[in-house]
Amino acid sequence: MLNLIELYGSMVFSDHVMKNCLPDEVYNALQNTIQSGGKLDDSVANAVADAMKNWAINLGATHYTHWFQPMTGITAEKHDSFLSPTGDGRAIMEFSSSALVQGEADASSLPSGGLRATFEARGYTAWDPTSYAFVRNKTLYIPTSYCSYGGEALDEKTPLLRSMRAVEKQALRILRLFGYNDVKNVTAMAGAEQEYFLIDKAMYEERKDLMYTGRTLFGAKSPKGQELDDQYYGAIKPRVSAYMQALDEELWKLGVPAKTEHNESAPAQHELASVYTTANRATDHNQLIMEIMQSIAKDHEMICTLHEKPFDGINGSGKHNNWSLSTDTGLNLLDPGDKPYENKLFLLFFIAVIKAVDEYQDLLRIAAASAGNDCRLGSGEAPPAIISVFIGEQLQSILNSIENKTHYNPNKHNESVSLDTSITPSFFKDTADRNRTSPFAFTGNKFEFRMVGANMSIAKANVVINTAVAESLRVFADTLDGVEDFEASLLRLIRKTIKKHKRILFDGNSYSEQWLKEAKTRELLNLETTPDALPYMLDDKNIALYEKHNVFSKAEIQSRYEIGLENYCKLCNIEAVTMYKLIKKNILPVGAISAGELSEAALSKKALVSKINCLYERETVRVLSNLTDDLHKKVNELYAELCNAEDKIDLLERARHYKGSVLVKMNEVRELTDKMELLVPRKHWPFPTYGDLLFSVR
Repeated sequence: MLNLIELYGSMVFSDHVMKNCLPDEVYNALQNTIQSGGKLDDSVANAVADAMKNWAINLGATHYTHWFQPMTGITAEKHDSFLSPTGDGRAIMEFSSSALVQGEADASSLPSGGLRATFEARGYTAWDPTSYAFVRNKTLYIPTSYCSYGGEALDEKTPLLRSMRAVEKQALRILRLFGYNDVKNVTAMAGAEQEYFLIDKAMYEERKDLMYTGRTLFGAKSPKGQELDDQYYGAIKPRVSAYMQALDEELWKLGVPAKTEHNESAPAQHELASVYTTANRATDHNQLIMEIMQSIAKDHEMICTLHEKPFDGINGSGKHNNWSLSTDTGLNLLDPGDKPYENKLFLLFFIAVIKAVDEYQDLLRIAAASAGNDCRLGSGEAPPAIISVFIGEQLQSILNSIENKTHYNPNKHNESVSLDTSITPSFFKDTADRNRTSPFAFTGNKFEFRMVGANMSIAKANVVINTAVAESLRVFADTLDGVEDFEASLLRLIRKTIKKHKRILFDGNSYSEQWLKEAKTRELLNLETTPDALPYMLDDKNIALYEKHNVFSKAEIQSRYEIGLENYCKLCNIEAVTMYKLIKKNILPVGAISAGELSEAALSKKALVSKINCLYERETVRVLSNLTDDLHKKVNELYAELCNAEDKIDLLERARHYKGSVLVKMNEVRELTDKMELLVPRKHWPFPTYGDLLFSVR
């Protein structure tokens, strides 16, 4: 029988393992470095490296790697053996402190956005002691930051760590003002809910569009989709259940706290949620979740796809990033408590987040901007491109009473629910309902940012939230520091902030046309696509924010802007070229073949029965012939627009051309292709249909 207690974290160099295998003075020195951020002494590093090596070798490891997160959206690794030749034909297992603390990686072959030229190849990886090392596939994985020769951040982890330090610094200032002098650390916490699709591997391999781009570029609607709502929370199919069990076990070994799993709304769609932890570890965990999801799926003859919108017309896949702040004394700074209307500390941190979201709504949108996510936002439980905050009826009433200086009645939101059965007990309902259309919602003791795409790193979102909230807290601390009447000044500050930033609060249907109009009157941004959003990254206020809190330099911001545009253009190009080739080589020929066969069938029937009209054959041949001609014309127009896009030197101009011309042509081509699919005999259609793909895993 599987012992889950022994299994969990068995491949992780965790705090528990370190306590057992490190001398007390070494362990305490390491913990002090982790907590204070000070420099690690060489003797301590040597002791840790030796203990880590011995532990890893005992688990079967033969290599080690500095595991880092470049700006590709996935992780990277370069493996080195522990073996070191002794010169006499033998070898020893060696792992020094220098190998633990620092590594070298090529900084010219990975995205740098102009920070590194092709000939400037040197980059460095640096151990992140706040995230546990682990053993996987006989290799010791050491989580690291990644920077250029000049020290610029070339990864997602470095700015995340910087932003966590920034929000901690300002949160501690606020806590000191409230008399919490015992708090030494404030940590940004996060937890990701990961959505994904499972497709039969054999079916997937017949769809080159899925293989090359992650999504289907054509496909007529299946007779059955998610109309009956029978997939969501439904019984998990045996094949999927076996996959989920294998996935859980692999994740648990690596200390990833996989907790909740269920069927999602769309056919073949599922979700996995992990337990809350520090934002740094949560990001590492989510990267592991995505990698292992895909590798385990192949073991079960399935493919796990993480594209935000792999199938048109049904729900796409997102990633809900839950966020809060926690102290080392166990205090959740976003926990309202039993009496939130009296909890001034909570209210101040709560409105700090509201202020941050309002002032930096553009950066939040950018944190979820990609070509794939542009396909998803705005429907099927995916939030729209307009950022707003949902806080629920109780907290809205509290803020209204503070703003308007009126009495708040706490009994109004203390209601119970009875199901009127003889055996079911009554229960108290939550103080707020859920709003599935809200991009940024308060969910009891944390905020949930629902806009992140399924295959994106949550580091980007958490960097924005941490930094923007740090700025709100800085302003609050500056305002309250040294005031004579703290309580009166605090109340004035809360009231003033509510009045200034309440435009970002919305508890209605974010999909409605009415909200689009209302958001415009509130002067909220509606950045529908990535090319619309990315230029805001270079706004003076955003550069000033990141520089002020030492999260990004101006050069690092510029590089990420360039990379964002490059990725958008490259992904659009890959999709368009894939569509062009598949139409030319596969779909146009079957249209012509089918029309030809029907023509021959009509002639044969006429030869046998001279007066027969052959209405079906004649009408279908006419429609197919017209579709084939129109498709031929449109796909050539698509190719012309592709050439026009590649001729544009300016990246933003090129991205806008892809958005405004290439993607428009792709939609026109798809419309014709999907009509043709319904007319071409099944034996001729060259690809598995939507019905095949969505219902192939049983």
